[in-house]
Amino acid sequence: MLRSLASVSFRRRYVVLALWLAAAAGVVALASGVGGEFASDGRLPGTDSQAAYDLYRDLFPDAAVPGENTATMVFQDERGLADPVVVDGIDAFLDSLRGQPGVLAVTSPADAGAMVSADGTVGVGDVAFDDEDLTVIDRISDQADVLRATGTEVDFASPWFQEGSIPASEGFGLLAAVVILLIAFGSVVAMGLPVVTALIGVAIGLGGVSLWAAVLPTPDFTTQVAAMMGLGVGIDYALFIVTRYRERLAVHGDLHRATVEAIDTAGRAVIFAGCTVMVSLLGMFLMGLPFLYGLAAASSTAVLVAVLAAVTLLPAMLGIVGRRIDRFALRHRHLAGETVWHRWSRFVQRNAAACALGGFALLLALSAPVLAMRLATADLGNDPVGSTTRTAYDRLADGFGPGVNGPLLVVTPSSDTVALEAALVATPGVAAVMPPVTAATGGAVVHVIPTTGPQDEATTALVHRLREDSIPATGTVAHVGGMTASDVDFAEHLSSRLWVFIGSVLAFSFVLLMLVFRSVLVPLKAVVLNLLSIGAAYGVMVMVFQWGWLGGLIGVTGGAPIEPWAPMLLFAIVFGLSMDYEVFLLSSVRERYDAGMSNSEAVVEGLASTGRVITAAAAIMVCVFGSFVFGDLRAIKLIGLGLSVAVLVDATVVRMLLVPATMELLGDRNWWLPRRLGRVLPQLAVEAR
Repeated sequence: MLRSLASVSFRRRYVVLALWLAAAAGVVALASGVGGEFASDGRLPGTDSQAAYDLYRDLFPDAAVPGENTATMVFQDERGLADPVVVDGIDAFLDSLRGQPGVLAVTSPADAGAMVSADGTVGVGDVAFDDEDLTVIDRISDQADVLRATGTEVDFASPWFQEGSIPASEGFGLLAAVVILLIAFGSVVAMGLPVVTALIGVAIGLGGVSLWAAVLPTPDFTTQVAAMMGLGVGIDYALFIVTRYRERLAVHGDLHRATVEAIDTAGRAVIFAGCTVMVSLLGMFLMGLPFLYGLAAASSTAVLVAVLAAVTLLPAMLGIVGRRIDRFALRHRHLAGETVWHRWSRFVQRNAAACALGGFALLLALSAPVLAMRLATADLGNDPVGSTTRTAYDRLADGFGPGVNGPLLVVTPSSDTVALEAALVATPGVAAVMPPVTAATGGAVVHVIPTTGPQDEATTALVHRLREDSIPATGTVAHVGGMTASDVDFAEHLSSRLWVFIGSVLAFSFVLLMLVFRSVLVPLKAVVLNLLSIGAAYGVMVMVFQWGWLGGLIGVTGGAPIEPWAPMLLFAIVFGLSMDYEVFLLSSVRERYDAGMSNSEAVVEGLASTGRVITAAAAIMVCVFGSFVFGDLRAIKLIGLGLSVAVLVDATVVRMLLVPATMELLGDRNWWLPRRLGRVLPQLAVEAR
């Protein structure tokens, strides 16, 4: 089937190209017309914090939920907030906010019950806004600049006002891809084919993001993830096929035959590699969080489009380019003879035991800090110094104690809160309990101020103490909510589902690889080594971000936990990419083994034929992910470092050291498959047989 598909694409090259361009234009147009909006809320069904929010909305239907679409405004002026000039300036600022579209409510530090520091220089107010129109954030910030010009400082303690975004890695990735592909191919035309193929696929994939958003909850960062995945795998797959095409063209010189053979061999590897990536991404459905569903579906769709482009669009473009693929060559190609990859592989084979022991020791050492990993949401105190969120956080902590930055909302349907208030006040870890706010229809909400900051382990312990001991002892039905409690629930939910997600993806990938390579040990080794490479990335994240080792080099300090979503997202992306490299390498090895080579020679030739491709592909992804480290926000730096380390370790320690070493030690046992199991398994082949 692949041979026929490649042949038709080659012979009808201009029709296929026109169809792909029309599909790109059509999907983009459709997305602009019927595409959905990104989801801005991360609901946590079944959690106590979500129950608190739901009850709060029932009790106060016209009020904004604190922390959800509100921001704490922190005013500071050395003249004192009671100074008439300062009062007039703040009042004018608050009046200007009330007149802004999208602003729902505003409170002043002069209101009854508002917090003002003991020296009278710091005060707190709130602004509630419509989170369906986030341009309101810019308008509020503009009005804040007007107030600052009068000498009164105002800053905002809310994630909505965090300054910084995901770096435009797509442009940097394209530049890196051009440079690396030029080095790898030595030809401008050969370099351009993977880039053009990937860009057309990305255009369709990004249109798909908007379409998925119309039917599934989709977070706003899905666009960046889908673009990154589409660009990365699109270039990887085209790079692999173009390399095989040039090899076959150099052997017999027939354009049609070289194209068909490239798709029938490398194209099969691309299809199975794409399947493993999609399995990894779709595994996010197992996390049980609805707002991840759109991310999983859209990013896996981008990979699917990249696979389809590699086996249909690329053959058409190879037919258009023909022998001009080496045009504008920057250097002479050497396709035959001993290469550095041959020599490296033989060195590893001669020292297989030592290389395997050293590689495993390195990965285990890097992975060891995972045992100390603490998953929790880092608070605004980790934002860049000088940012409005960090300034507001510090002023609140200095003026009122660190717990003010993460108040808890205890929401009850009962109007009698006397026993509840007494229990809350007596709970260790509680700094203050605010007077209850009673709803007109009954029920109340009580604000509880912890003694510790939002990200502290003691605050997490307090949330559990309130839920499990203090509140049940009163006999009152009440739920603990607020941003801090939601973060605790989010971290614990992801932690409890993470191993289900990882285990399911590993199991499915093992079965898929067993079907493809007709072996038990090859897929077992693959999933173990890939898991170790990702574990090493987790360990580096802990060392840098949780312990603070060398964190100053990238502008972070230690002491904060690891974001609970980071291990999941890193695994979903990197496991798929690492399995790409595994399939590319092992398919070349298996092809040669089936052709009659010994296991050792097959490994040498397989590594030599794919070493440059895998290195180039990994280098592109390391550049793309590494650019995230230069972002402003800690969370962006975290995922950027984790992704780049995982890919780097996988492409070097795993793919170029441990795989050839372990395959040499196992010998022909690499390809062992019990006969009874072999008769049951369907016949699949990653390379043409």
